[in-house]
Order: sequence, then structure tokens, then C-alpha cells
Amino acid sequence: MKVIETKDLKKYYNAGTELEVRALDGVNLNIEQGEFTAIVGPSGSGKTTLLNLIGGLDQATGGEVIINGQNITGLSENELIDFRLHHIGFVFQAYNLIPVLSAYENAEFIMLLQGKSESERRQRVTKLLTEVGLGTQLDKRPAKLSGGQQQRVAVARALASKPKFVLADEPTANLDSKSTAQLLDIMKKLNEEEGITFIFSTHDQRVIDRAKRIITLEDGQIVSDIAQNEFKTEIL
Repeated sequence: MKVIETKDLKKYYNAGTELEVRALDGVNLNIEQGEFTAIVGPSGSGKTTLLNLIGGLDQATGGEVIINGQNITGLSENELIDFRLHHIGFVFQAYNLIPVLSAYENAEFIMLLQGKSESERRQRVTKLLTEVGLGTQLDKRPAKLSGGQQQRVAVARALASKPKFVLADEPTANLDSKSTAQLLDIMKKLNEEEGITFIFSTHDQRVIDRAKRIITLEDGQIVSDIAQNEFKTEIL
């Protein structure tokens, strides 16, 4: 089942009176339910811009973003906020946890915004934090957690809302090798056992090696889109 579709997606910036930067320049993309996809390319290729447009965090200059059959490019800011709340999970490089809240409260926060009952929040958040290996760290605030543990809280928070998919923008950039491997193992397990769709923007070869599909951007355009087994064959 198709969960994401972009049609001739464009994002242009004016960098002065005469210079136009084409961050995305006509991207056509389909993502199916259950994919574990890495979007790669050099800095400035448009990776983060593409994720931001898919996630409704930025407005396109042209084209369409269709999520589960709904075109989100014409939604108002308030409509986008509500759409993101119920359909999209986000994991960022900087974790973006609330310092004064515990691991449990950070993961629970989005469910509070959704108006979920206390019993539903408790059951789901406890389950998710246990799945990411933090079942004994529920009451700890971010400052008492390692970088890898904070990113696991961010993953649990992203999944708490039962999103259609998770967008992860350089989620391993601040992690050491051990924490990266643990985080990717968790995401891979959630992908394979629960069918959760993950889309990564990354430079990290460790993420690329785990992905089932690798989409390469250059100068705001897709220049390659191949399955992981094909990718491995090409680089041998």
C-alpha cells in the first residue's frame, strides 16, 4: 500500500535578487507501507528539504505531497499541525526532548496532545520504552540519559501516536558506533515485526547498510533509486 507520493515536487529559495537556489527540482517518489528507506546524497542535495516537505514542516514551491491519498500541499498551517499529530512520526538529529520531562513524559507528550486516555497512554508508552530498552529508565530526565538513550526516547515518542510512517533526519549523527548499532537494531525490529515504515535522511554508511532501499539525491533531483541487494551488487 502506498503511504507517500510526491509529484513534481519543487522547493526554490531566493538567495538574493538574482540568484535562485533549487533545493528540490521536480521530485517524483513513491514509498510503500513497511519500507526501510535511506535518502542519501551530498550536503545540499535536498535530503532534509525533501523530508521537511513530506512531513508538512515546510511549504513546497510547486508539485504535490500525497499522504495516504490526501494531498497535504494545500492544507493550512493549523490543518498541517493536526495532520502531523495523527499521521507522521519524527526523529531528529538533535533529539528535541523536553528537558524538564522524564523519558516517560516525553514519549507520552504527543498522546496527551491527541487526547488519549491515561490508561491508553500508560500502556502504550510503557510498552514502547520497554521495546527500545528503557523499561527501567522511565523516570529519568534527558540530562541523566546518554545520547543513545535520548534518541531511543525520541523513537518511542515518534511511535507513540501510531503514525503512518516515521521520518528520521540524520538520527545517528550524534551517536557513537555502539549506540548507533543498538538504535538501528531497534528500528529494524520495529520495521520487520510491526511493519512500521521508516524513511531516513542520512550520510551514515551504517544506516545505508541496513536500508532496504537507497534513494540518491543530487542538486535537488533523484539520480538513483535502487533496492539494497542491487546496491550491494553495484558497489562490489
